[in-house]
Amino acid sequence: MLPAPASTLPPLPGLGFKPEHFAAIRGLRPALGFFEVHAENYMGAGGPPHAMLAALRADYGLSLHGVGLSIGGLPVAGARGLDPAHLARLRALVDRYQPESFSEHLAWSSHGAAYLNDLLPLPYTPETLTLVCDHIDQVQEALGMRMLLENPSTYLLFAQSSIPETAFLAEIARRTGCGLLLDVNNVFVSCTNHRQDPRAYLDDFPLHAVGEIHLGGHAAEALPSGPLLIDAHDRPVADPVWALYAEVIAQIGAQPTLIEWDNDLPDFPQLLAEAARAGGILAAAGLAAADLAARGGPRHAAAC
Repeated sequence: MLPAPASTLPPLPGLGFKPEHFAAIRGLRPALGFFEVHAENYMGAGGPPHAMLAALRADYGLSLHGVGLSIGGLPVAGARGLDPAHLARLRALVDRYQPESFSEHLAWSSHGAAYLNDLLPLPYTPETLTLVCDHIDQVQEALGMRMLLENPSTYLLFAQSSIPETAFLAEIARRTGCGLLLDVNNVFVSCTNHRQDPRAYLDDFPLHAVGEIHLGGHAAEALPSGPLLIDAHDRPVADPVWALYAEVIAQIGAQPTLIEWDNDLPDFPQLLAEAARAGGILAAAGLAAADLAARGGPRHAAAC
C-alpha cells in the first residue's frame, strides 16, 4: 500500500535551486518552504552538486522533479515499461534525500532506445491513457511513494485525441492514485495557443488531486493567426497567470507553490520577490479560511 498524500511539502512558496544562488541562499537563509531540483542532475554519486543539495536539505523541504522518465513514451522493443536503470537511479536518489514530493510530466521524451531533449505532447486516447497509467504504477511501485503528474504546455493538438486533457488527468489520478502538479502557466500557455479559455479549463480540472503548483514566465511571439506563447521559464510570472493562480488558491486553499525560473537567471533577490508575491496570495487565502472557520463556515482543504 503506497503512503499518502502524494506530497507533504509545506503550503508555502518554494524556488528551483540553482548552484549559482547557493552562496546567497546560505547567507540570507530565506523563509521559503522548499527547494526543487531536477532529479536527473543529481544521479551522480557525489561531488559539489550533492554537497550543496545536502546542505539545503538540512534546512528546507525538497521536491524532486523528473524530466527524463518519459511517462508517455514507448518502451524499447522487446521490453516492458520504463527504463529500469533510470528508475533504479531515481530510487537511490529518493532513498538518499527522502524528498517530500516527486513529480514528472505528462509527456514523452524517448522512442525505443532513442532519447530526445524535450518534453513532447501525446494524443489523449484510451490506448495512451492505459500506457501512462501503467507507467505511473511502475514508478510508484519502484519508488515506494505516490508521485505527482504535471499538466503540459502544448503547441499543437492531435486530431486523434478523443479525451479532453482535464478528463485524461482526472482518470489517471483515479486509476493510479497519483496526485497532480498543476502548472498554472502551462494552463495559460496551452489555452492561449489553442484559443481556449483557461478559466474553463480550470473549472474542469480535478483540483481535489492537486498537491503542488508551478508558476513560471512565458515568452510570446506574434503570428498572423494570433499570439504563440512559449513556456520559457526565463522571466517573471505574467499578470494573467498570477490572476489565475489567485483564483485557484481562493478555491482550494494554500498549496506548495514553486516559482520556476530556469533560463536567463536573475539575481537571487528577484527570485525571492516572485516567491514573496506567491506568499502574499497564500497568506491571504489562509486568513480568509481562518475567518470562515471562526464564523462556522465551510473550510477549504489546505492539502489533498
